[in-house]
Amino acid sequence: MNENLAALVPELALLGAAVIGLLAGSWLPRRRQWIVAALAAVACATGLVATAVTMVTDRAQTVFSSAFAVDTATNVGRLIVLTALLLIIGMSVETVRNHARETEYWVMLLMTGAGTLALVGANDLLMLFAAYLLASVPAYALAGFAKDAPGTEAALKYYLMGALLGITMLAGTALLYAAGHATHYGRLATTLPSAPYGLVAVGLVGVLAGLLFKIGGVPAHFWVPDVTDGAPAPVAAYVTTLPKVGGLIAGYRLLHQALADSDVNWSLMIAILAAVTMTLGNLAAFFQTSVKRLLAYSTISQVGYLLMALAVTTRSDLAQRSLLLYLAAYAVTNLGAFAVVTTLPQARALDDYRGLARRHPGLAAVLVVCLLGLVGTPPTGVFLGKLEIFSATIDGGYTWLAALAVANTVASLFYYLRWLGPLFLTTDTAAVDSPEGWGGWSAVTAHLAGVLSLTLGIAGQAVLTVAEGPLLS
Repeated sequence: MNENLAALVPELALLGAAVIGLLAGSWLPRRRQWIVAALAAVACATGLVATAVTMVTDRAQTVFSSAFAVDTATNVGRLIVLTALLLIIGMSVETVRNHARETEYWVMLLMTGAGTLALVGANDLLMLFAAYLLASVPAYALAGFAKDAPGTEAALKYYLMGALLGITMLAGTALLYAAGHATHYGRLATTLPSAPYGLVAVGLVGVLAGLLFKIGGVPAHFWVPDVTDGAPAPVAAYVTTLPKVGGLIAGYRLLHQALADSDVNWSLMIAILAAVTMTLGNLAAFFQTSVKRLLAYSTISQVGYLLMALAVTTRSDLAQRSLLLYLAAYAVTNLGAFAVVTTLPQARALDDYRGLARRHPGLAAVLVVCLLGLVGTPPTGVFLGKLEIFSATIDGGYTWLAALAVANTVASLFYYLRWLGPLFLTTDTAAVDSPEGWGGWSAVTAHLAGVLSLTLGIAGQAVLTVAEGPLLS
Protein backbone atom coordinates (compact mmCIF):
# COMPACT_ATOMS: atom_id res chain seq x y z
CA MET A 1 0.00 0.00 0.00
CA ASN A 2 1.44 3.37 -1.06
CA GLU A 3 1.08 5.93 1.73
CA ASN A 4 3.43 8.53 0.27
CA LEU A 5 2.28 11.74 1.97
CA ALA A 6 4.55 13.77 -0.32
CA ALA A 7 2.03 13.08 -3.08
CA LEU A 8 -0.60 14.97 -1.06
CA VAL A 9 1.30 18.20 -0.35
CA PRO A 10 -1.42 20.50 -1.85
CA GLU A 11 -4.18 18.89 0.22
CA LEU A 12 -2.07 18.74 3.38
CA ALA A 13 -1.00 22.36 2.92
CA LEU A 14 -4.62 23.54 2.96
CA LEU A 15 -5.61 21.34 5.89
CA GLY A 16 -2.49 22.27 7.86
CA ALA A 17 -3.04 25.97 7.24
CA ALA A 18 -6.67 25.57 8.37
CA VAL A 19 -5.64 24.00 11.69
CA ILE A 20 -2.80 26.46 12.32
CA GLY A 21 -4.99 29.39 11.30
CA LEU A 22 -7.78 28.34 13.64
CA LEU A 23 -5.38 28.08 16.57
CA ALA A 24 -3.56 31.31 15.72
CA GLY A 25 -6.80 33.21 15.18
CA SER A 26 -7.89 32.35 18.72
CA TRP A 27 -5.03 34.46 20.09
CA LEU A 28 -4.48 37.15 17.48
CA PRO A 29 -6.12 40.57 18.05
CA ARG A 30 -8.80 41.49 15.56
CA ARG A 31 -6.59 43.98 13.73
CA ARG A 32 -4.08 41.20 13.03
CA GLN A 33 -6.47 38.55 11.72
CA TRP A 34 -5.12 39.28 8.25
CA ILE A 35 -2.22 37.00 9.17
CA VAL A 36 -4.56 34.03 8.74
CA ALA A 37 -5.47 35.27 5.25
CA ALA A 38 -1.77 35.51 4.43
CA LEU A 39 -1.33 31.96 5.74
CA ALA A 40 -4.13 30.77 3.47
CA ALA A 41 -2.49 32.43 0.46
CA VAL A 42 0.86 30.83 1.33
CA ALA A 43 -0.80 27.41 1.58
CA CYS A 44 -2.31 27.85 -1.90
CA ALA A 45 1.06 28.97 -3.30
CA THR A 46 2.74 25.96 -1.68
CA GLY A 47 0.20 23.66 -3.29
CA LEU A 48 0.77 25.25 -6.70
CA VAL A 49 4.54 24.80 -6.42
CA ALA A 50 4.17 21.18 -5.28
CA THR A 51 1.78 20.46 -8.16
CA ALA A 52 4.17 22.02 -10.67
CA VAL A 53 7.02 19.87 -9.34
CA THR A 54 4.85 16.74 -9.59
CA MET A 55 3.93 17.55 -13.18
CA VAL A 56 7.54 18.21 -14.19
CA THR A 57 8.83 15.02 -12.58
CA ASP A 58 5.88 13.04 -14.00
CA ARG A 59 5.34 11.17 -10.76
CA ALA A 60 1.85 9.87 -11.44
CA GLN A 61 0.77 7.50 -8.68
CA THR A 62 -2.07 6.33 -6.46
CA VAL A 63 -2.00 6.48 -2.66
CA PHE A 64 -3.87 4.84 0.23
CA SER A 65 -4.76 1.56 -1.48
CA SER A 66 -5.38 3.48 -4.72
CA ALA A 67 -8.24 5.44 -3.13
CA PHE A 68 -6.67 8.69 -4.33
CA ALA A 69 -5.07 9.14 -7.75
CA VAL A 70 -2.39 11.69 -8.56
CA ASP A 71 -2.46 11.90 -12.34
CA THR A 72 -2.99 14.45 -15.11
CA ALA A 73 -6.61 15.23 -14.22
CA THR A 74 -5.71 15.59 -10.53
CA ASN A 75 -2.78 17.90 -11.19
CA VAL A 76 -4.64 20.14 -13.62
CA GLY A 77 -7.59 20.20 -11.22
CA ARG A 78 -5.24 21.21 -8.41
CA LEU A 79 -3.88 24.08 -10.49
CA ILE A 80 -7.40 25.30 -11.22
CA VAL A 81 -8.66 24.98 -7.65
CA LEU A 82 -5.63 26.57 -5.99
CA THR A 83 -5.49 29.45 -8.47
CA ALA A 84 -9.22 30.03 -7.99
CA LEU A 85 -8.77 29.95 -4.21
CA LEU A 86 -6.08 32.63 -4.45
CA LEU A 87 -8.44 34.81 -6.50
CA ILE A 88 -11.26 34.27 -3.99
CA ILE A 89 -8.94 35.18 -1.12
CA GLY A 90 -8.03 38.37 -2.97
CA MET A 91 -11.62 39.43 -3.53
CA SER A 92 -12.59 38.55 0.07
CA VAL A 93 -10.13 40.85 1.85
CA GLU A 94 -12.34 43.94 2.01
CA THR A 95 -15.47 41.89 2.71
CA VAL A 96 -14.18 40.24 5.89
CA ARG A 97 -11.52 42.70 7.06
CA ASN A 98 -11.84 43.33 10.84
CA HIS A 99 -14.88 41.06 10.97
CA ALA A 100 -15.46 39.38 14.34
CA ARG A 101 -15.26 35.97 12.61
CA GLU A 102 -12.58 36.75 10.04
CA THR A 103 -10.40 33.80 11.04
CA GLU A 104 -13.32 31.40 10.76
CA TYR A 105 -13.97 32.63 7.22
CA TRP A 106 -10.44 31.81 6.06
CA VAL A 107 -10.42 28.46 7.86
CA MET A 108 -13.72 27.36 6.30
CA LEU A 109 -12.51 28.47 2.88
CA LEU A 110 -9.37 26.36 3.29
CA MET A 111 -11.36 23.35 4.49
CA THR A 112 -13.84 23.41 1.65
CA GLY A 113 -10.96 23.94 -0.79
CA ALA A 114 -9.25 20.84 0.59
CA GLY A 115 -12.51 18.93 0.10
CA THR A 116 -12.64 20.07 -3.50
CA LEU A 117 -9.09 18.80 -4.06
CA ALA A 118 -10.13 15.49 -2.53
CA LEU A 119 -13.00 15.27 -5.01
CA VAL A 120 -10.62 15.89 -7.89
CA GLY A 121 -8.45 12.88 -7.05
CA ALA A 122 -11.06 10.51 -5.57
CA ASN A 123 -10.60 7.01 -7.02
CA ASP A 124 -12.91 5.15 -4.65
CA LEU A 125 -16.59 5.56 -3.82
CA LEU A 126 -15.95 5.99 -0.08
CA MET A 127 -13.24 8.57 -0.79
CA LEU A 128 -15.68 10.32 -3.12
CA PHE A 129 -18.36 10.60 -0.43
CA ALA A 130 -15.91 11.73 2.26
CA ALA A 131 -14.65 14.43 -0.11
CA TYR A 132 -18.25 15.46 -0.82
CA LEU A 133 -18.82 16.05 2.89
CA LEU A 134 -15.56 17.92 3.43
CA ALA A 135 -16.27 20.18 0.46
CA SER A 136 -19.90 20.78 1.44
CA VAL A 137 -20.19 21.29 5.21
CA PRO A 138 -17.89 24.36 5.50
CA ALA A 139 -19.57 25.84 2.42
CA TYR A 140 -22.97 25.75 4.14
CA ALA A 141 -21.57 27.92 6.93
CA LEU A 142 -19.90 30.27 4.45
CA ALA A 143 -23.22 30.86 2.69
CA GLY A 144 -24.68 32.25 5.92
CA PHE A 145 -21.52 34.08 6.99
CA ALA A 146 -23.17 37.53 6.96
CA LYS A 147 -25.88 36.31 9.39
CA ASP A 148 -28.52 38.45 7.71
CA ALA A 149 -31.91 37.30 6.44
CA PRO A 150 -30.87 36.53 2.83
CA GLY A 151 -27.72 34.77 4.03
CA THR A 152 -29.61 32.65 6.56
CA GLU A 153 -32.11 31.61 3.90
CA ALA A 154 -29.27 30.82 1.50
CA ALA A 155 -27.46 28.68 4.08
CA LEU A 156 -30.64 26.80 4.99
CA LYS A 157 -31.53 25.99 1.38
CA TYR A 158 -27.94 25.05 0.62
CA TYR A 159 -27.75 22.74 3.62
CA LEU A 160 -31.13 21.05 3.10
CA MET A 161 -30.43 20.35 -0.56
CA GLY A 162 -26.93 19.15 0.26
CA ALA A 163 -28.12 16.87 3.05
CA LEU A 164 -30.91 15.36 0.94
CA LEU A 165 -28.73 14.69 -2.08
CA GLY A 166 -25.83 13.63 0.12
CA ILE A 167 -28.02 10.88 1.56
CA THR A 168 -29.06 9.97 -1.97
CA MET A 169 -25.40 9.79 -2.95
CA LEU A 170 -24.59 7.54 0.00
CA ALA A 171 -27.50 5.25 -0.89
CA GLY A 172 -26.20 5.08 -4.47
CA THR A 173 -22.75 4.20 -3.14
CA ALA A 174 -24.25 1.36 -1.11
CA LEU A 175 -26.11 0.02 -4.16
CA LEU A 176 -23.01 0.12 -6.36
CA TYR A 177 -21.11 -1.71 -3.61
CA ALA A 178 -23.86 -4.31 -3.48
CA ALA A 179 -23.69 -4.71 -7.24
CA GLY A 180 -19.92 -4.73 -7.66
CA HIS A 181 -18.75 -5.98 -4.24
CA ALA A 182 -16.12 -3.21 -4.16
CA THR A 183 -15.77 0.54 -3.85
CA HIS A 184 -12.51 1.02 -5.74
CA TYR A 185 -13.10 2.15 -9.34
CA GLY A 186 -10.64 -0.36 -10.83
CA ARG A 187 -12.38 -3.30 -9.20
CA LEU A 188 -15.84 -1.98 -10.04
CA ALA A 189 -14.80 -1.79 -13.70
CA THR A 190 -14.42 -5.58 -13.74
CA THR A 191 -17.46 -6.50 -11.65
CA LEU A 192 -20.19 -4.04 -12.68
CA PRO A 193 -20.56 -5.27 -16.31
CA SER A 194 -21.86 -8.62 -14.99
CA ALA A 195 -23.89 -7.12 -12.12
CA PRO A 196 -27.71 -6.76 -12.20
CA TYR A 197 -28.61 -3.94 -14.59
CA GLY A 198 -31.24 -2.29 -12.38
CA LEU A 199 -29.01 -2.26 -9.31
CA VAL A 200 -26.17 -0.59 -11.20
CA ALA A 201 -28.49 1.92 -12.86
CA VAL A 202 -30.18 3.03 -9.63
CA GLY A 203 -26.88 3.16 -7.77
CA LEU A 204 -25.27 5.28 -10.48
CA VAL A 205 -28.22 7.70 -10.50
CA GLY A 206 -27.86 8.08 -6.73
CA VAL A 207 -24.14 8.88 -6.90
CA LEU A 208 -24.64 11.25 -9.82
CA ALA A 209 -27.38 13.05 -7.87
CA GLY A 210 -24.81 14.11 -5.28
CA LEU A 211 -22.38 15.25 -7.96
CA LEU A 212 -25.14 17.17 -9.75
CA PHE A 213 -25.77 19.02 -6.50
CA LYS A 214 -22.11 19.97 -6.26
CA ILE A 215 -21.99 21.33 -9.79
CA GLY A 216 -25.46 22.87 -9.81
CA GLY A 217 -26.88 20.82 -12.67
CA VAL A 218 -30.54 20.05 -13.38
CA PRO A 219 -32.48 18.71 -11.49
CA ALA A 220 -30.28 19.51 -8.45
CA HIS A 221 -29.90 23.20 -9.32
CA PHE A 222 -32.64 24.81 -7.22
CA TRP A 223 -30.25 26.11 -4.57
CA VAL A 224 -27.98 27.99 -6.99
CA PRO A 225 -29.92 31.26 -7.55
CA ASP A 226 -30.90 31.78 -3.90
CA VAL A 227 -27.47 30.93 -2.49
CA THR A 228 -25.68 33.08 -5.06
CA ASP A 229 -28.00 36.01 -4.38
CA GLY A 230 -28.09 35.69 -0.59
CA ALA A 231 -24.45 34.92 0.20
CA PRO A 232 -21.66 37.55 0.29
CA ALA A 233 -20.26 38.15 -3.20
CA PRO A 234 -16.94 36.29 -2.61
CA VAL A 235 -18.83 33.28 -1.25
CA ALA A 236 -21.15 33.42 -4.26
CA ALA A 237 -18.05 33.41 -6.44
CA TYR A 238 -16.85 30.33 -4.61
CA VAL A 239 -20.08 28.29 -4.81
CA THR A 240 -20.48 28.99 -8.53
CA THR A 241 -16.90 28.01 -9.37
CA LEU A 242 -14.92 25.59 -7.20
CA PRO A 243 -17.58 22.90 -6.57
CA LYS A 244 -17.96 22.56 -10.34
CA VAL A 245 -14.27 21.82 -10.76
CA GLY A 246 -14.33 19.11 -8.09
CA GLY A 247 -17.69 17.61 -9.05
CA LEU A 248 -17.07 17.43 -12.80
CA ILE A 249 -13.59 15.94 -12.58
CA ALA A 250 -14.89 13.47 -9.99
CA GLY A 251 -17.77 12.53 -12.26
CA TYR A 252 -15.48 12.14 -15.25
CA ARG A 253 -13.15 9.84 -13.31
CA LEU A 254 -16.04 7.72 -11.98
CA LEU A 255 -17.54 7.20 -15.42
CA HIS A 256 -14.23 6.65 -17.18
CA GLN A 257 -12.70 4.29 -14.63
CA ALA A 258 -15.63 2.37 -13.14
CA LEU A 259 -18.45 2.35 -15.72
CA ALA A 260 -16.75 2.35 -19.11
CA ASP A 261 -17.93 -1.20 -19.91
CA SER A 262 -21.27 -1.08 -18.10
CA ASP A 263 -24.48 -1.84 -20.01
CA VAL A 264 -26.18 1.18 -18.41
CA ASN A 265 -26.62 3.88 -21.04
CA TRP A 266 -25.36 6.67 -18.78
CA SER A 267 -23.96 8.53 -21.78
CA LEU A 268 -27.39 9.34 -23.20
CA MET A 269 -28.74 10.22 -19.74
CA ILE A 270 -25.97 12.77 -19.18
CA ALA A 271 -26.39 14.15 -22.69
CA ILE A 272 -30.07 14.80 -21.94
CA LEU A 273 -29.18 16.40 -18.59
CA ALA A 274 -26.65 18.61 -20.37
CA ALA A 275 -29.25 19.74 -22.90
CA VAL A 276 -31.86 20.52 -20.25
CA THR A 277 -29.35 22.27 -17.96
CA MET A 278 -27.93 24.64 -20.56
CA THR A 279 -31.37 25.49 -21.94
CA LEU A 280 -33.01 26.08 -18.56
CA GLY A 281 -30.10 28.21 -17.35
CA ASN A 282 -30.19 30.41 -20.42
CA LEU A 283 -33.97 30.83 -20.45
CA ALA A 284 -34.08 31.77 -16.77
CA ALA A 285 -31.21 34.26 -17.17
CA PHE A 286 -33.14 36.23 -19.81
CA PHE A 287 -35.45 37.78 -17.22
CA GLN A 288 -33.00 38.60 -14.43
CA THR A 289 -32.28 42.17 -13.33
CA SER A 290 -30.08 41.27 -10.33
CA VAL A 291 -26.46 40.82 -11.39
CA LYS A 292 -25.86 37.98 -8.91
CA ARG A 293 -28.95 36.06 -9.97
CA LEU A 294 -28.00 36.55 -13.61
CA LEU A 295 -24.57 35.08 -12.90
CA ALA A 296 -26.26 32.26 -10.97
CA TYR A 297 -28.35 31.19 -13.96
CA SER A 298 -25.35 31.79 -16.19
CA THR A 299 -23.38 29.27 -14.18
CA ILE A 300 -26.19 26.72 -14.54
CA SER A 301 -26.01 27.11 -18.31
CA GLN A 302 -22.22 26.71 -18.20
CA VAL A 303 -22.68 23.44 -16.33
CA GLY A 304 -24.75 22.22 -19.26
CA TYR A 305 -21.85 22.82 -21.64
CA LEU A 306 -19.41 21.13 -19.25
CA LEU A 307 -21.65 18.07 -18.88
CA MET A 308 -21.21 17.50 -22.61
CA ALA A 309 -17.67 16.30 -21.91
CA LEU A 310 -18.98 13.78 -19.38
CA ALA A 311 -21.52 12.51 -21.90
CA VAL A 312 -18.69 11.51 -24.26
CA THR A 313 -16.26 10.39 -21.54
CA THR A 314 -15.64 7.02 -23.18
CA ARG A 315 -16.71 7.99 -26.71
CA SER A 316 -14.09 10.62 -27.58
CA ASP A 317 -10.38 11.01 -26.89
CA LEU A 318 -10.95 14.78 -26.72
CA ALA A 319 -13.25 14.61 -23.70
CA GLN A 320 -10.68 14.93 -20.91
CA ARG A 321 -8.62 17.76 -22.32
CA SER A 322 -11.70 19.72 -23.39
CA LEU A 323 -13.19 19.38 -19.90
CA LEU A 324 -10.01 20.50 -18.14
CA LEU A 325 -9.43 23.47 -20.44
CA TYR A 326 -13.05 24.61 -20.16
CA LEU A 327 -12.95 24.33 -16.37
CA ALA A 328 -9.77 26.40 -16.17
CA ALA A 329 -11.13 29.09 -18.47
CA TYR A 330 -14.56 29.19 -16.82
CA ALA A 331 -13.06 29.44 -13.33
CA VAL A 332 -10.97 32.56 -13.97
CA THR A 333 -13.63 34.18 -16.18
CA ASN A 334 -16.49 33.67 -13.73
CA LEU A 335 -14.33 34.84 -10.82
CA GLY A 336 -13.38 37.95 -12.78
CA ALA A 337 -17.04 38.90 -13.18
CA PHE A 338 -17.70 38.28 -9.47
CA ALA A 339 -14.62 40.30 -8.51
CA VAL A 340 -16.15 43.32 -10.28
CA VAL A 341 -19.42 42.71 -8.41
CA THR A 342 -17.46 42.54 -5.15
CA THR A 343 -15.64 45.78 -5.91
CA LEU A 344 -18.96 47.57 -6.49
CA PRO A 345 -21.16 46.31 -3.63
CA GLN A 346 -23.80 49.03 -4.11
CA ALA A 347 -24.41 48.04 -7.74
CA ARG A 348 -26.88 45.20 -7.34
CA ALA A 349 -29.01 45.58 -10.49
CA LEU A 350 -28.07 45.80 -14.15
CA ASP A 351 -29.04 49.48 -14.36
CA ASP A 352 -26.72 50.28 -11.45
CA TYR A 353 -23.80 49.73 -13.82
CA ARG A 354 -24.76 52.68 -16.00
CA GLY A 355 -21.73 54.81 -16.75
CA LEU A 356 -19.17 52.32 -15.43
CA ALA A 357 -17.00 52.73 -18.53
CA ARG A 358 -16.64 56.44 -17.83
CA ARG A 359 -16.15 56.24 -14.07
CA HIS A 360 -14.04 53.07 -13.89
CA PRO A 361 -12.79 52.09 -17.36
CA GLY A 362 -10.54 49.34 -15.99
CA LEU A 363 -13.39 47.53 -14.25
CA ALA A 364 -15.60 48.03 -17.30
CA ALA A 365 -12.93 46.45 -19.50
CA VAL A 366 -12.69 43.44 -17.16
CA LEU A 367 -16.46 43.03 -17.20
CA VAL A 368 -16.54 43.17 -21.00
CA VAL A 369 -13.81 40.54 -21.24
CA CYS A 370 -15.42 38.25 -18.67
CA LEU A 371 -19.03 38.47 -19.86
CA LEU A 372 -18.13 38.10 -23.52
CA GLY A 373 -15.78 35.35 -22.41
CA LEU A 374 -18.66 33.49 -20.80
CA VAL A 375 -20.47 33.69 -24.13
CA GLY A 376 -17.42 32.16 -25.79
CA THR A 377 -15.97 35.11 -27.68
CA PRO A 378 -12.36 34.91 -28.93
CA PRO A 379 -9.66 35.36 -27.78
CA THR A 380 -10.82 34.35 -24.29
CA GLY A 381 -10.17 30.94 -22.77
CA VAL A 382 -13.86 29.95 -22.72
CA PHE A 383 -13.97 30.31 -26.53
CA LEU A 384 -11.23 27.72 -26.94
CA GLY A 385 -12.82 25.55 -24.24
CA LYS A 386 -16.20 25.60 -25.98
CA LEU A 387 -14.58 24.87 -29.33
CA GLU A 388 -12.85 21.83 -27.87
CA ILE A 389 -15.89 20.56 -25.98
CA PHE A 390 -18.17 20.98 -29.02
CA SER A 391 -15.60 19.06 -31.11
CA ALA A 392 -15.45 16.29 -28.51
CA THR A 393 -19.26 16.07 -28.48
CA ILE A 394 -19.46 15.72 -32.25
CA ASP A 395 -16.61 13.21 -32.19
CA GLY A 396 -18.55 11.24 -29.58
CA GLY A 397 -21.62 10.99 -31.81
CA TYR A 398 -23.85 13.64 -30.22
CA THR A 399 -24.08 16.12 -33.07
CA TRP A 400 -27.58 17.12 -31.98
CA LEU A 401 -26.26 18.13 -28.56
CA ALA A 402 -23.48 20.22 -30.08
CA ALA A 403 -26.02 21.97 -32.33
CA LEU A 404 -28.23 22.73 -29.33
CA ALA A 405 -25.19 24.06 -27.45
CA VAL A 406 -24.36 26.40 -30.33
CA ALA A 407 -27.95 27.70 -30.35
CA ASN A 408 -27.80 28.25 -26.58
CA THR A 409 -24.48 30.05 -26.91
CA VAL A 410 -25.95 32.49 -29.42
CA ALA A 411 -29.03 32.99 -27.23
CA SER A 412 -26.89 33.69 -24.15
CA LEU A 413 -25.43 36.75 -25.84
CA PHE A 414 -28.75 38.52 -25.24
CA TYR A 415 -28.66 38.59 -21.45
CA TYR A 416 -24.95 39.32 -21.24
CA LEU A 417 -25.47 42.31 -23.54
CA ARG A 418 -28.28 43.49 -21.26
CA TRP A 419 -25.59 43.91 -18.61
CA LEU A 420 -22.92 45.31 -20.90
CA GLY A 421 -25.16 47.90 -22.54
CA PRO A 422 -25.59 50.18 -19.50
CA LEU A 423 -21.81 50.33 -18.98
CA PHE A 424 -21.47 52.80 -21.83
CA LEU A 425 -24.48 54.99 -21.03
CA THR A 426 -24.23 58.30 -19.18
CA THR A 427 -25.68 58.57 -15.68
CA ASP A 428 -25.95 60.96 -12.77
CA THR A 429 -26.14 58.23 -10.16
CA ALA A 430 -23.20 57.10 -8.05
CA ALA A 431 -24.07 53.42 -7.76
CA VAL A 432 -20.92 52.45 -9.64
CA ASP A 433 -18.63 54.50 -7.45
CA SER A 434 -15.92 52.50 -5.71
CA PRO A 435 -13.51 53.37 -2.90
CA GLU A 436 -10.99 56.01 -3.79
CA GLY A 437 -7.42 55.15 -4.58
CA TRP A 438 -6.18 51.96 -6.19
CA GLY A 439 -9.50 50.15 -5.76
CA GLY A 440 -8.54 47.52 -3.22
CA TRP A 441 -7.76 43.84 -3.45
CA SER A 442 -11.02 42.94 -5.21
CA ALA A 443 -10.25 45.35 -8.06
CA VAL A 444 -6.75 43.91 -8.42
CA THR A 445 -8.26 40.41 -8.44
CA ALA A 446 -10.72 41.43 -11.15
CA HIS A 447 -7.95 42.70 -13.42
CA LEU A 448 -5.81 39.62 -12.78
CA ALA A 449 -8.70 37.27 -13.60
CA GLY A 450 -9.41 39.16 -16.82
CA VAL A 451 -5.77 38.84 -17.86
CA LEU A 452 -5.79 35.12 -17.05
CA SER A 453 -8.92 34.60 -19.14
CA LEU A 454 -7.27 36.22 -22.15
CA THR A 455 -4.01 34.37 -21.52
CA LEU A 456 -5.78 31.01 -21.53
CA GLY A 457 -7.39 31.90 -24.83
CA ILE A 458 -4.08 32.87 -26.41
CA ALA A 459 -1.94 30.11 -24.87
CA GLY A 460 -4.67 27.48 -24.66
CA GLN A 461 -2.82 24.99 -26.83
CA ALA A 462 -0.23 24.58 -24.08
CA VAL A 463 -3.00 23.78 -21.60
CA LEU A 464 -4.46 21.22 -24.00
CA THR A 465 -1.09 19.52 -24.26
CA VAL A 466 -0.73 19.32 -20.47
CA ALA A 467 -4.28 17.96 -20.08
CA GLU A 468 -3.85 14.95 -22.37
CA GLY A 469 -2.28 12.49 -19.91
CA PRO A 470 -4.04 9.23 -18.95
CA LEU A 471 -6.01 8.57 -15.78
CA LEU A 472 -4.68 6.12 -13.21
CA SER A 473 -6.81 3.21 -12.05
